[in-house]
Amino acid sequence: MDDYRRLADRIADDIATGRLRPGERLPPQRAFARRRGIAGSTAGRVYGELVRRGLVVGEVGRGTFVRAAPPAPGGRALAEPALSGQAATVNLELNYPSVPGQSELLAPALAPLLRPDVLTEALRPAPATGTAEARAAVAGLLATPGWRPDPGGVLFAGNARQAIAATLASLVRPGGRVGVEALTYALVKEIAVRLGITLVPLAMDREGLRPDAVAAAHRTAPLSALYVQPTLHNPTSATMGDRRRRELAGVVRELGVPVVEDRIWSFLTDTTGAHAATGATGITGTPGTGEPLAAHVPELAHVVDGLSKRVAPGLTVGFLVVPPDRTEAVAAAVRSGGWSAGRFALEAGTRWVEDGTVARLVAAKRLDAARRQQLVARELAEFEGSLRSDPYAYYAWWELPASWRADTFTAAAAVHGIAVTPGDTFAVGPQRAPEAVRLGLASVPEADLVRALRTLAVIARRGRTGR
Repeated sequence: MDDYRRLADRIADDIATGRLRPGERLPPQRAFARRRGIAGSTAGRVYGELVRRGLVVGEVGRGTFVRAAPPAPGGRALAEPALSGQAATVNLELNYPSVPGQSELLAPALAPLLRPDVLTEALRPAPATGTAEARAAVAGLLATPGWRPDPGGVLFAGNARQAIAATLASLVRPGGRVGVEALTYALVKEIAVRLGITLVPLAMDREGLRPDAVAAAHRTAPLSALYVQPTLHNPTSATMGDRRRRELAGVVRELGVPVVEDRIWSFLTDTTGAHAATGATGITGTPGTGEPLAAHVPELAHVVDGLSKRVAPGLTVGFLVVPPDRTEAVAAAVRSGGWSAGRFALEAGTRWVEDGTVARLVAAKRLDAARRQQLVARELAEFEGSLRSDPYAYYAWWELPASWRADTFTAAAAVHGIAVTPGDTFAVGPQRAPEAVRLGLASVPEADLVRALRTLAVIARRGRTGR
């Protein structure tokens, strides 16, 4: 075996046994070479081998840091404080909300669909246009005080991700440029790769996407479309105020750029205008009605939404509201992409909307999200200045203390049985990803969430103080 591989094996053993801990910085390659009495080129090959094995990560100008392997069965979990007394992973990457009694609420609407005579029809594929009943139900579900979609412009896909893909496929040819927030929904990056689309990162501020960034990017080279999350942006929770929405609508109208508006989390906001800031906790919301961009620029806006967060991810439907002259093109994209909704899910979803089940789940999930945000504000109070969230959101964006990198913090959290999402998951383009993590709050029991937050605070504090 080559000498450099034997040296890499020794360091790998130190990592496996805990002598080198996740987040620790390895010595510079020159220092490593001097200590080992080897050539600098050999040290470079050792470090390269460790990177290849996924044991360390290097960044120019900052050094090489130990990553973490997934916790072994029976290994360390939340050592400080313990998680329910057992070695179990707390997944703060997943973010599917569920509330007590949810299954009991959903079951009655499914029973009629299980009759053999009904089930035969319900198991057929649904057209992109759905049914008249489904279109009317969704138009009512998505309506806000200042906007009510035309049922004739409502289309359906298997889920919201497929709705995004179909809309972009209908708007953008391979090689086309799509403007997105510099931090964007991670799966949009995957969709763009599959469709051969180039994503153009656009500058953001505390309210989300900046309209001037859209105009500047379009002047550089025309944008074929814009994908944006104006309400409860994922991952930062930013929500545009009414003035920002009008400014953005004015820019896209002037440029003639179609918009794909993702509103998958907007059901959590209070559209009556009570969406107010709570600065005392460090968790802020943006006052405003939260009207979709479609209320300001209906001729260009394609609204995407769905049932996965309102109801459950296992039986869901994606919604699209498109301009009248775009119905056929988007419906064709749904069909050609194989992104059609299942008729069973469409029928079930329609019944849940019509009988008030969705409304009851939404009310319960708003309260649940608010409780979880209060837990975040309490347990991470000392990091108030670097924590960005919203009292209605199911996630929080944590800009880490200066001593931490997102990758090494994620690795250190994993050793304690906690999965968080590093900032580079959402970053678009070649610019450096923020040293931040997203905390998904929806998918774990509250007691485990509290213990996980306390442990993350301990990890962050140790890095900050050097203890």
